[in-house]
Amino acid sequence: MKNRSGLLLICLGLAACQGSNPYVGSSRPLPPAPPQAASTFDRSAYPAPPRDYGRYRSWSWLNGRLPPGTAWADSAQVAEAVSSALDQRGLRPLHDNRAADLFVSADLRLETRMRQVRDDYGYGGGYGGYGGYNRYGSGYGMYNTVPIVRTYQEQVVVVRVDLFDAQSGQPVWSSSAETSNRGSQGAQTDAIREAVEKAMSAYPPS
Repeated sequence: MKNRSGLLLICLGLAACQGSNPYVGSSRPLPPAPPQAASTFDRSAYPAPPRDYGRYRSWSWLNGRLPPGTAWADSAQVAEAVSSALDQRGLRPLHDNRAADLFVSADLRLETRMRQVRDDYGYGGGYGGYGGYNRYGSGYGMYNTVPIVRTYQEQVVVVRVDLFDAQSGQPVWSSSAETSNRGSQGAQTDAIREAVEKAMSAYPPS
């Protein structure tokens, strides 16, 4: 009896497997591409080509404005230092109505920096036999250092130079540098030139 019941269950299972599947696959067609897809170029799908800095040969001030002056240095000092640094890199200023290759802006400001200096001060000590300074007999000595860290404030000159593509208006290069602040008028001019030269030292980028 048990064998017949088991055989009946197997037959029913096979009959169920041969029945129709209630789940039927279906798909929808893809929507048509927009009309502008054939003529649209997706720039994000391709890496940007390397910038050719060699094609930049001329420049003018951004919006026709010289760098702003400060209480420490006037506008002409900053403009002269930037113009000289650009000239050393083959960039010539335009003073007429021709279109320049680059627009240039510059900014100068004074900032305060916190500096730390470590000084090592030594002290020695010794003792010996009779006479104290090892005149007679054996003696012993030692020498140690005690580090002292001093913190002080220093005022520095910070110069920032920005270059923009004159056709697209996009920024193409930017840098800033600083140098120590000096007192006299002649030393101030040297400090500005030094800071500008440091900022422009990496142009054109390799």
